[in-house]
Amino acid sequence: MKKKIAVILATMLVALTFVSCSQDNKQVDTVNLLDEDWNTIIEKANGQTVNMHMWGGDEAVNKYIDQWVSPKLKSQFNIVLNRVPINDAKDMINKLLTEKQVEKEEGSIDIFWINGENFKNAKDNDLLLGSFVKKLPNYNMYIDNEADDLNYDFGQATEGMEAPWGKSQFVFIYDSEKIKNPPTTMDELKKWVKNNPGKFTYPAPPDFTGSAFIRNGIIEVTSGYESYMEDMDQESLLSKISPFWEYLNEIKPYLWREGKTYPESSGKLDQMYSNGEVWMTMSYNPVHAANRIKEGQFPQSTKTFVLEEGTLSNTHYLSIPYNSVNRAGALVAINFMLSPEAQIAKFNPNNWGDGLVISTEKLNEEDKAGLESIDRGDATLSPQELQIHRIPEMPSKYVDTIEKDWLENVAK
Repeated sequence: MKKKIAVILATMLVALTFVSCSQDNKQVDTVNLLDEDWNTIIEKANGQTVNMHMWGGDEAVNKYIDQWVSPKLKSQFNIVLNRVPINDAKDMINKLLTEKQVEKEEGSIDIFWINGENFKNAKDNDLLLGSFVKKLPNYNMYIDNEADDLNYDFGQATEGMEAPWGKSQFVFIYDSEKIKNPPTTMDELKKWVKNNPGKFTYPAPPDFTGSAFIRNGIIEVTSGYESYMEDMDQESLLSKISPFWEYLNEIKPYLWREGKTYPESSGKLDQMYSNGEVWMTMSYNPVHAANRIKEGQFPQSTKTFVLEEGTLSNTHYLSIPYNSVNRAGALVAINFMLSPEAQIAKFNPNNWGDGLVISTEKLNEEDKAGLESIDRGDATLSPQELQIHRIPEMPSKYVDTIEKDWLENVAK
């Protein structure tokens, strides 16, 4: 009997030792992964399931991931990309904060789509893997790593902790059969709203598009974007933006439902535009209108416009949380999404229509020709027109204050 117990104990000791060694090896792998050569990382990524958490409110984006990116990753690298849709990017940050508080070492997120205030919060709370972008071959080969619009996210230095994935720019969308000459300034927009009561509104913050409309308006109605690049305290910021609350309150009685309520999301505003309740909608995606026309949701007469003084533009990114368990797969997946093949496919409105982060100057002639052959639709402004009217985003640290102040001074 004693001999039998000794054998059992010895077996258990071997098993525990094996588990301990496996865990130690896993820790070594995750800690030293960025020191490995790229071929080793590809080998470790083989067979992994990568959970990509991202806003799921745009069918064109979802389709690109599910029907274009995922099959390519599976066939080329044997990686399963599992898209996990979320309603608000803040949910990802809150999830990671909770996991960090309870010291959860094996998280459920491997890649997340992020920028702006959510990146700042993730960075400030040590929720990110660290500086990884220079490990990616396609980042080093095709991206201008000296470009400020890629290295600064809403005024926050990225420090290689997120990889640029695409570019966006705020545009207004309108029905050209109902609006022959769209406004070109915020002052002209005010006059148009007053002359067409009930036909304009904007999504209520914290909806991203509604918040962008407000920030864009603040920049033009106050003193231009340059002054917001300077550091200022909350009192100075509130004083600076107050003229725009006067602007919004002046047009409030002429908005949809007399400004007594606002659409809760950009998707709801799109629906209202599609139904003819309002004659304008808006988006941070320049090809959003073209995509919706193609889907039969917007009328063929839909066009887009930007303001003469400019509209907000930003870069959006992909990052890896500190407790991702499939880091090798995450690195390989992000690297693939920065390839010319993936970027050009994403630029095509048949897939998504998102802006490029790769430098066209770094492309070969075949890729350049493929890029130039893409038809982005009559409703989409030319890249040159967008470029001329592009202005940078405010620092992300101002966003919460602006949204709360809107609620206090306009919504109420």
